[in-house]
Amino acid sequence: MYAITAIVRPEKIMDVQDALYARGFCALTKINVSGRGKERGIKVGDVLYQEMSKNMIYMVVEEDEKVAVVTTIFQAAMTGEKGNPGDGKIFVSPVYESYTISTLPLDE
Repeated sequence: MYAITAIVRPEKIMDVQDALYARGFCALTKINVSGRGKERGIKVGDVLYQEMSKNMIYMVVEEDEKVAVVTTIFQAAMTGEKGNPGDGKIFVSPVYESYTISTLPLDE
């Protein structure tokens, strides 16, 4: 299994979620976050915004679903034809174990 964590623009979160749902990936956790990438924020006029609002999606998928999920997020989150700075980031990490709390055996 793999954990997929994606940081995307707030205005793209519904596009990403809808694209995942359309491909059959309905289980996800969505969190409002703020932060910045290597560009260290954005300057608009005299104001420097050091942290930007973003949305984080967290999912755990099977190995054979990893590429489809990453590709779907990538395509749905990208702005413009080739993407732009601040479009986000996708992290993929192995998951060694997972448990459903309501079904965990009590005899350990």
